Amino acid sequence: MKKHAFTYVIVGGGLSGASAVEGIRERDATGSILLIGDEKHLPYNRPPLSKQLWFGKTRVEDIFIHDQDYYRQQGVTVLSTARAAKVDPEGKTLTLDNGDNYRFDKLLLATGVSPRKLSIPGGDLDGVCYFRNLDDYERIQARVATAESALVIGGGFIGSELAAALNTNLHVTLLFPSAYICNRVFPKLLGLAVQRKFQERGVRVLDSEMPTSIARSNGGFVTLTTGGKQILSDLVIVGVGTEPNVHLAQVAGLEVGDGIVVDEYLRTSHPDIYAAGDVAFFPHAALGQRMRIEHWDNALNQGKWAGRNMAGAEEVFDYQPFFFSDLFEFGYEATGEVSSKLDTFADWKKEFETGVVYYLADGKVRGVMMCNVWDKVDAARELIRKGETVSHESLLGLIR
Repeated sequence: MKKHAFTYVIVGGGLSGASAVEGIRERDATGSILLIGDEKHLPYNRPPLSKQLWFGKTRVEDIFIHDQDYYRQQGVTVLSTARAAKVDPEGKTLTLDNGDNYRFDKLLLATGVSPRKLSIPGGDLDGVCYFRNLDDYERIQARVATAESALVIGGGFIGSELAAALNTNLHVTLLFPSAYICNRVFPKLLGLAVQRKFQERGVRVLDSEMPTSIARSNGGFVTLTTGGKQILSDLVIVGVGTEPNVHLAQVAGLEVGDGIVVDEYLRTSHPDIYAAGDVAFFPHAALGQRMRIEHWDNALNQGKWAGRNMAGAEEVFDYQPFFFSDLFEFGYEATGEVSSKLDTFADWKKEFETGVVYYLADGKVRGVMMCNVWDKVDAARELIRKGETVSHESLLGLIR
């Protein structure tokens, strides 16, 4: 059993963890840093895994946030393929599953999320891909050359983006339980319009259905659905949501909710332990409510903020993250509470293609989605931050 001591220990080798290194070094040039990741890779950006990589717009080697020399120059010890097993908050020690112990002055939990699994016969078959990381991309990408068809299960962000990406080379079936694609975000008419774009591109869309079983068949898979359909495919890729990785925090006695609960400084219920990124359940300053946000921009900024605060900055996290997606020619940027459960008002320049969708509660703008309208995120943020009561008429032409 090895025992080591570091000023800062970061559990999570993703964007939040890498950004925390940057934040720490902005305040503390010499404190020792340990970065622990459970993948074999250095930290990388995840959005290209379901976007640019499939279209040849970027290369795998370009998605890494920093190279090995950066971590060496910054005095960071990187542990790859390592799993944290236990945190002792009072003793301020972290134990890995191999028994090694690390003492810390400050600890960041950037443990992210894990894909939700299908609890159906065959849901755990070898070859069924719960798409999340770079290894998943490389496995699927290697199969595409010899495959003819793919079944994508899940109509949210990952499922819709992968269906659009794979449609370039394969016959794609997209299967999901809701009435239309991305139903948690898109208002119904917009969702149905985007869904038609998928169908026009040749994607077979099976909405309002879920798989009941998956089995092997002639080197591929046969999937049965609640609607009695039988789908034959060479690949099965699943994106049906995620679960925050809170186990480490739970066994440490830290407060958890929909993620690891943190305050406005991104501190957990222990003053020397912080959390950031997909797993953090934080107070959203502009919206006045706790949220957990699984998007690139939040991970980038929250990680750096947490790093700075671990190094003594004491800065309230008041940043308002945005997110983005591209589905064929339909691209958008959005910020705030973008939920189809809210009242919505759309100001279209070209219906269902170019325009702005406002999400309102009690007459106040809570979220904004800009569809093929670019470089307007700051204007949307300001509108949400003001929290003023608005009319539909006052929103016309407000963001163009």
